[in-house]
Amino acid sequence: MDATPVSPRRSAFLLDWIERAGNRLPNPLTLFVLLAVATVLASALAAGLGWTVTHPKDGSTLSAVSLLNGAGIRRMFTEALRNFTGFAPLGLVLVSMIGIGVAEATGLVGVLLRAFVTSLPRRWLTAAVVFAAINANLAADAGIILLPPLAGLLFAAAGRHPIAGITGAFAGVSGGYSANFLPSTIDVLLAGFTQEALDASRLLPGYRVQLLGNWYFLAVSTPLLTFAATWVTERIVEPRLGPWRGEAAAVPGPLTAAERRGLVWAAVAFVATAALALALILLPGAPLRDPTAATAVERLRPFLDSMVLWVLLAFLVPGLAYGVATGCVRNDHDVAKLTGDTLATMGSYIVLAFVAAQFLSYFAWSNLGALLAISGAGFLRGIGLEGAPLLTGFVVLSAFVNLFISSASAKWAIMAPIFVPMFVLLGYSPEGTQAVFRVGDSCTNIITPVFVYLPFVQACMQRHDPRMGLGSVVSLMAPYTLTFLPLWTLLLLGFLWAGWPIGPGVGLTLAP
Repeated sequence: MDATPVSPRRSAFLLDWIERAGNRLPNPLTLFVLLAVATVLASALAAGLGWTVTHPKDGSTLSAVSLLNGAGIRRMFTEALRNFTGFAPLGLVLVSMIGIGVAEATGLVGVLLRAFVTSLPRRWLTAAVVFAAINANLAADAGIILLPPLAGLLFAAAGRHPIAGITGAFAGVSGGYSANFLPSTIDVLLAGFTQEALDASRLLPGYRVQLLGNWYFLAVSTPLLTFAATWVTERIVEPRLGPWRGEAAAVPGPLTAAERRGLVWAAVAFVATAALALALILLPGAPLRDPTAATAVERLRPFLDSMVLWVLLAFLVPGLAYGVATGCVRNDHDVAKLTGDTLATMGSYIVLAFVAAQFLSYFAWSNLGALLAISGAGFLRGIGLEGAPLLTGFVVLSAFVNLFISSASAKWAIMAPIFVPMFVLLGYSPEGTQAVFRVGDSCTNIITPVFVYLPFVQACMQRHDPRMGLGSVVSLMAPYTLTFLPLWTLLLLGFLWAGWPIGPGVGLTLAP
């Protein structure tokens, strides 16, 4: 898709400064190399200074581990391949992009976008994209791969700047990661760490942390963040980008007979794929359901764990059906070419993933991430804040730590043993403490360079404007973070002051 990007000159001074400063950063590939080298040097310095903390979970002493010695250097060389093959986002991106790429190459995505644009009022496009993105965490991290590129194509098909669509979708799916109308796997994961931290403290014997303990709060957060991201996209980001002058700016024409026939075939294929999924979940002895699990979400864990494959099938099968119906796909050679061409476009991301995997492994081996998180948490605990300042401070701390450790489960595993008991002693429920953490944890995903999906989103933007550097991406995403963080915190404090439940039978504070 060729385009003539417009360079905005009427943007705010702060965002211009962020963009200029950020674009002076090296290419993401070079940046991760430098971060890896810096981590090795910092590990040696921290170990030499004897930086230690007490691990909040088991009371053991956690020390900085130097990687600049014989054992560390040996590990960096011998485990490089394992780091790469074990890099979780790599498989997720490649597998998901096979299905998306085939559906796009056969023309199915373009036709669906045209049909959607002609039926959806223009004024609702941004809100629809953001709302879908916020709720996409039902598909775990697959939503981060699906929504931004599709939103870019959708905006371009509507004659709007595709990068605005990408930013709106990325803000929803990552910045609003915890919000949702329905429980998701992250609820199960975090609740488990919360329960473990509470049991270890022995402060509330017999208390069971509810899986739906944040449901009401996160459901109310969903329309609020949808409105906020829609406003930022249309009032800040899109004017900053300027008008889109790409080829897709033309008004979509009516569908041809072949395209309509292809859509029918694609719809049948999608229904058949959905029916297969339901059969593997609902039939007696279904392999994708765990009948021994205690809750409905836990019973669906086998299906949720296979979500990436279902994302692949949900795009690949209808895409091939559309291609066969329209004559784009005639034999198995065409299928092989389509899938191969799709992965060929991911070469730069694969190289980047190799380097990023090494950096993240070094960071974990050196214990620097855990040391930073525990030290920061201990500092906030020592201040002795209460009420709204305490909750606000914890939101800010979670947001700050997220700049260095992007995994929600990794952060909560370290922070929960400190903050869950501390907040219980101050009168807050374990589920309430978890909700406060989730607000801060989500908002800064979209601006941290260590977030493993940020280079992917940058690559999506560069498809429409090759000049999009890392600074440009951060400057476009910063308004979402600066809007989400105070707005979501105010909503949290509103629940606190009004005494509203944040989940069934659960409040932010413990019942007297």
